[in-house]
Amino acid sequence: MAATAPRNQAMEEVFHENGGFGDCASVEATKSAILKVMTRAERFQVRVRNFIEEDYTDFMPNHTSPDIYLEEASSLGREVADLLETVSSEGLGALDEANSKLAAGGREQREILLGLAVSELVLKIDELFQCIEDAKATKDYLVVLDLVSRLQALIYGEEAPPEVHRVFQALECHDTIKVKYHVQSHLLQQTLQERFDRLVQLQCKSFPTSRCVTLQVSRDEAQLQDVVHALFQESYNPVKICEFLWENCIEPLIRRPVMAEFNETAEGDTFIHLSLSYSTKEPNSSQLRPSYKQVLANFQLLLQTLGGINCSVSNDQHVFTIIGEHVKDKMLDLLLEECLVPAVPETMEEYQSSTLCEDVVNFEQLLADTFLINPEVDRALGEFVKQYETYFRNKLFKRVLETAREIIQRDLQDMVLVAPNNLAAEVSSDPFLFPRCMVSKSAQDFVKLMDRILRQPVEKMGDTEAESGLFGLSFTGVIGVMLQTYMSEVPIVHRKLLDSVPQQSVLFYNNCMFFQHWVAQHANKGIDSLPALAKALQVCGQKQFRVQVDYQNSILMEILQGFEFESPHTLGTGPLKLVRQCLRQLELLKNVWFNVLPEKTYISTFCELLNTFAAELIRRVFTLRDISATMACELSDLIDVVLEKAPQLFGEPNQVVQVHSWLKLKQLKTMMNASLKEITELWCDGAGPLTASYKADEIKHLIRALFQDTDRRAKAITQIV
Repeated sequence: MAATAPRNQAMEEVFHENGGFGDCASVEATKSAILKVMTRAERFQVRVRNFIEEDYTDFMPNHTSPDIYLEEASSLGREVADLLETVSSEGLGALDEANSKLAAGGREQREILLGLAVSELVLKIDELFQCIEDAKATKDYLVVLDLVSRLQALIYGEEAPPEVHRVFQALECHDTIKVKYHVQSHLLQQTLQERFDRLVQLQCKSFPTSRCVTLQVSRDEAQLQDVVHALFQESYNPVKICEFLWENCIEPLIRRPVMAEFNETAEGDTFIHLSLSYSTKEPNSSQLRPSYKQVLANFQLLLQTLGGINCSVSNDQHVFTIIGEHVKDKMLDLLLEECLVPAVPETMEEYQSSTLCEDVVNFEQLLADTFLINPEVDRALGEFVKQYETYFRNKLFKRVLETAREIIQRDLQDMVLVAPNNLAAEVSSDPFLFPRCMVSKSAQDFVKLMDRILRQPVEKMGDTEAESGLFGLSFTGVIGVMLQTYMSEVPIVHRKLLDSVPQQSVLFYNNCMFFQHWVAQHANKGIDSLPALAKALQVCGQKQFRVQVDYQNSILMEILQGFEFESPHTLGTGPLKLVRQCLRQLELLKNVWFNVLPEKTYISTFCELLNTFAAELIRRVFTLRDISATMACELSDLIDVVLEKAPQLFGEPNQVVQVHSWLKLKQLKTMMNASLKEITELWCDGAGPLTASYKADEIKHLIRALFQDTDRRAKAITQIV
């Protein structure tokens, strides 16, 4: 910082040896000025060095203001600069050729100027330290913050030329100055945090199953915003306050019912109060979820309470912007998942009265106005509003399918009569009529649900939204999903009863036909894949019914497996018991099917069952190679039981004639009581009534079994061709 004493002597030698710069008077004047400035600069730098060493090296008490040194440093700097202009760089170059000592003296003047600049930098830093102490005494934190920022710029070379900063870094006092700066910065941060904690009091009291959170914010907005502005201008880490707000306020407000008490206008109170009380038990039911209106209202109270701290800390940031950077993403995600999406209506009635969209738009605007979010970037709420119709439609369809599945779980046996006036004759002449039969009450409820869907006023939702919903389905498309679900799940849910209870499978068949008729009736409503859907219902119902009919046929066949003849001469009691057992089985089926199935279906089904029974009975008789007169009489009586009881299985006895084997069975009874001649007459050379049911080989076999081997029998057999 100081030039050495021999510098003055060197300058004198240069002037004497070279005769000055040309003009003697000019040379002497310049020489004198340089010597004076060098002497003053040396003395000044010694004084500054002592001043700095007392403060930053020896740490001695120092009450001298740096202002006087700063003024002198500026004055000396100007004089040296003027001299350097007098002895210009070109002049120095010329002198360099004449006398290198004089040129070196000029360069030393520049070193003196650099030393003065470093001295001035140190003095400015010291002055700022004293100004900081003065500002702290008046609690003017914004001034302190500005002074600390200026101090940082000086210490770290942001405002000094590189060569000055380089020399400053080499000084012994440099490290001490840096330590003192960091101490001041830390003290400022600590003081601001303490002031902030007094002005913004955040408290949380936890109990075994509940929590009470209290927020108190000072009404002194001027003082509050000064402290907040200064605090957030510093390299402040807001993680602590953000974590408190998230864990104790924001998350509970969304996920739990919260009792909020807000007090803004209490007389004589210097704080705004907000108290939040809630249970800390983990919510385990959607019934405990707070309403979205309450959530948004409580959010508004929270923002209103903290509004005093939301000052601008830069051109593009407010305090809430900084807090938002830490909480907004998870806040918006949780708000959508736990509050807004669950609040989407599930029924058209709720949809028409809901103000959810408008409320979300207003809430988004509130968040934007308080700078907590930037709606141009944070699009979660805007996207929710945009997709609101899809959310609603998906939720509606989900509820519809849940209701459909609940209906599917209901007992099929709970049934009701439909189309009571549509008898078989009327239905046969009008294919658009559904026949009189019984269906499950659950099927009626299913149809009512589909009717409600078709009645939805989809035009209110707009063309785009009306076209797609769950998995891209339309309103009518969900009907197809419902019916497919019915066809696939009922056979699984009710499998045991469908297999073991005959009436269950009949009701399922009727239900499918009922749905098929409903689909056909609404062919003009745009139901997706209408023909395929109608066919699938028909096939599904018939398949299940077919399984049951086959099972009943197998029961009859199983009973008749024990149909054995005790001897060649007598029928015995066993066959008659088995025949009566088959008839009782059919009577039981009549009791559960007669008033349930449509008349036409019932007749055709019982004709099939009776045909199975009669055909097996006839087959068993034809296994006999020898039928005695006694056995023939007994077989006639046995067949007569069937002919007597079977017509009673129908609504009209004469409907039994539709059984394929009925005539054959009646004719078998006739032949059991007929003579050889009567049988040949009934055959009548292949033109008689027997030919309607029997083949020639069957008649020949029966003649051989009934009659002894005589010429008359042989002749009769020859006539059966």
